[in-house]
Amino acid sequence: MVRFSTQAGSAKSYNVLMGAAAATAVGSGVSLYYLNKNSAHANMEADGLHPADHPFPQKKLMGTFDHASIRRGFQVFKEVCAACHSMDLVYWRNLVDVAYTEEEVREMAAEYQYTDGPDDSGDMFERPGKLTDPIPRPYANEEAARAANGGALPPDLSLITKARHGGVDYIYALLTGYCDPPAGVEVREGLNYNPYFPGGAIAMAQNIFDGVVEFEDGTPNTASQISKDVVTFLNWAAEPELDERKKIGVKALMLFSTLTAIALWIKRNRWHTLKSRKVVFNSPKNWQQQQQKKN
Repeated sequence: MVRFSTQAGSAKSYNVLMGAAAATAVGSGVSLYYLNKNSAHANMEADGLHPADHPFPQKKLMGTFDHASIRRGFQVFKEVCAACHSMDLVYWRNLVDVAYTEEEVREMAAEYQYTDGPDDSGDMFERPGKLTDPIPRPYANEEAARAANGGALPPDLSLITKARHGGVDYIYALLTGYCDPPAGVEVREGLNYNPYFPGGAIAMAQNIFDGVVEFEDGTPNTASQISKDVVTFLNWAAEPELDERKKIGVKALMLFSTLTAIALWIKRNRWHTLKSRKVVFNSPKNWQQQQQKKN
């Protein structure tokens, strides 16, 4: 009897290979996580201190933005940060149903004058702001911004949490990290010492203090709370789709989990016969005699 089988003798090798691949993937993930949480630099003074990991709710896997914090953060930006920094990619309409009602946003936009036109006479004119206008700039152009800040250009804050290594943790640490320089460190006139800023010397002075803003909802206006709220607002400005993206991610996980379960069930209950099938050849008893007669 001759037997032919589709069961490969390399099943053990295949399992070993898959196990090694899984171990490599897990080890790589653990290593990357460790390096991300415990990064070190050869020159901490030149690169800046690594910020601590702060518990912002939107950083969690299923966490979302605190929209009350976004509202307070925009108030901090408008009363403190907007004196020097712009947000060219954020429009008044973006705030509707996120932190304010439409009427509230219309009233805030109307407080500012925008140059529009030309009119029927070909002249430009001033008009109150509306929902389709961007958040107003503090300076007309880059040269004016540098002239007002001793040659330093205040960066646009629209994408600042994505443009800096460390994201929200870095911005929060920078806002709350001002201190006197240690012994032996000299900071030239016009600069301020902040160990989280690369090089340690930053042109921006400390602007966040206890009580610098009065929150309308009664939230304690400590420096840490004010910094947390404005960082949350800046994070939303950089990633306004974050909440929706996480919702879609949950739906995608549920969908693909269901499809994976169905695929495994089909493989085990419909295709297992092909994996375990054997082809058996049983020669007839007089097979050799018939072959001799033919010859």
